[in-house]
Amino acid sequence: MTNTVKNKMRKSFIQILTDTLLPKWGTLNSMSGISGLGRYIVLQAVLFLIVTLFLFVLTPHLWGKDQKHKPRNPAGHSLIYLVELRGSINPGAAELLKRALKEAEMGQAECLVIELDTQGGLVSTLRNMVQEVMASTIPTVVYVSPSGAQAASAGAILTIAAHVAAMAPGTNIGAAHPVNMGSGGEKDEIMKQKAENDLAAMARSMAAERGRNAEWAENAVRESVSASAREALELKVIDILAKDINELIQQLDGITVSLPDGPAELVISNPEIIQIEESLREKILRTIADPNIAYILMMVGMTGLYFEFAHPGTIFPGTIGAICLLLGLFALQALPVNTAGLLLLLLAAVLFVMELIVASQGILGAAGLAALLLGSIMLFDTSKTGVSIDTDVLWTTMLGVGSLLAAIIYLVTRATLSRPQSGAEGLIGEKGIVRKTVGMSSGKVFLHGELWTAVSEETIPVDTEVRVIGIDGLKLRVSMIHGGKT
Repeated sequence: MTNTVKNKMRKSFIQILTDTLLPKWGTLNSMSGISGLGRYIVLQAVLFLIVTLFLFVLTPHLWGKDQKHKPRNPAGHSLIYLVELRGSINPGAAELLKRALKEAEMGQAECLVIELDTQGGLVSTLRNMVQEVMASTIPTVVYVSPSGAQAASAGAILTIAAHVAAMAPGTNIGAAHPVNMGSGGEKDEIMKQKAENDLAAMARSMAAERGRNAEWAENAVRESVSASAREALELKVIDILAKDINELIQQLDGITVSLPDGPAELVISNPEIIQIEESLREKILRTIADPNIAYILMMVGMTGLYFEFAHPGTIFPGTIGAICLLLGLFALQALPVNTAGLLLLLLAAVLFVMELIVASQGILGAAGLAALLLGSIMLFDTSKTGVSIDTDVLWTTMLGVGSLLAAIIYLVTRATLSRPQSGAEGLIGEKGIVRKTVGMSSGKVFLHGELWTAVSEETIPVDTEVRVIGIDGLKLRVSMIHGGKT
């Protein structure tokens, strides 16, 4: 019964699309002013728009909504919201943290516990997360857990910025020196020094604001010092050492923290832990919001669409290309992108498409490859944000994509410059054998497995090899090949 209903619904939906789109497409197809390529581009644009609509409008509703906020229990239970941040510090993690803080505030939580295990991440994202924590009206507790976890690099500064910093035994914190991919040289060294000074000042400021060891925090950036959980507690880098979440909550009771509205004491009784789960949208963003992955998706998307435009009807490359391109753009909107680099990539795409339309003998394609290379290098402003594409990823991707695009451009250019292989023009220069004597009036020539009516200014006997020199309607004009087959 269920399958029958689904089939009827599917047929109804297809019928609606057919009745709506096909008449309009037929009208577009009948317009003499639009070429076949033009109609194909319009169709691709419509499909691209539909995929965009699906990804950015429909799917967020399918990926999950904010959790329903529980009101404070009238029996006097304290609500403890818990969110896990594992993996790199990137826009996906920042979005999850922002939503967790919002839910904790709306749910009137006693505090938000952030269970952290990270090797570091993007400096630009770290700043956004620190700003969210510093402005939070709900006490935040960063808990480096479980045993074996780490709060390295950006994670160390995020831990220091929390209202309460806690660690489980067997964890470590520190090694926050900024790492940028550069080309070396004096200018690059100056930019690295500026980034180090900036991050060191941030770490020292956060530690001083929270009453923690500011000197150690600065050394974690400048000298990449690291500390175990017990050492961090002795150095006053953290406030609590707890083996699990239950022990952590017990030690949180009675602690006074400094909020934007003033000091506040944590009073925890009958604690109730509410786990904030990561949505599918946040998982996808956390996975692809990496400069290297976003760049690869963009390149695969551009290559797939270009292949589809060069060979209309293959479908698969265009579909995969559109999906990868949209995912790449979705990731880039969460990353600090350099406008000039993005415009160069757009210019490269335009030049590649023009190469298919304009017979430039590969000049536009070569210019597109140059724009693609420059845009890839300039896509992220590394000196200001610390975000960069790994050198190995950049050159490997450029080599693969560039070679494929160059091969397609070569094939298109060769096809444009070569003489026709089919139709009337394709017969010019072809060789055939006379089957009936050819003269000024008529004759028969065997060519391409068929008998053609042929004429010639000279009389050519049977079984003589001839060459086609022209076409008059359905008649071939031929000439004898001297020294040919007889």
